Amino acid sequence: MERNDKKLKRAKVRLKELKGFYWHLAAYIGVNSFITISTIIGRMSNGVSFLDVLDFGTFAVWFFWGIGLFFHGIKVFSYNPIFSKEWEERQIQKYIEKDKREAEKYGRNGR
Repeated sequence: MERNDKKLKRAKVRLKELKGFYWHLAAYIGVNSFITISTIIGRMSNGVSFLDVLDFGTFAVWFFWGIGLFFHGIKVFSYNPIFSKEWEERQIQKYIEKDKREAEKYGRNGR
């Protein structure tokens, strides 16, 4: 029963993280769309042509906030090419084997 409680708790934490990411994504799209449309309309009302409006300044917030959103997504979706789950498992096995060798070396039974 205790194991199920831990699983439920982990699932709730995971769901909270996922929900947080989707809210972040929604805010990213909504706020940046508003800023971009406002910038384009404001510049065009001052006589700037549509193509001249489409510069880096118009999309800078998308870009920089997008970097933050990207890393948030990596964290939430547990994508880590350097420290993957397989890497963690190998490290755990390595330490278990080391402890076993140490226990055998000193004549203990690993207890």
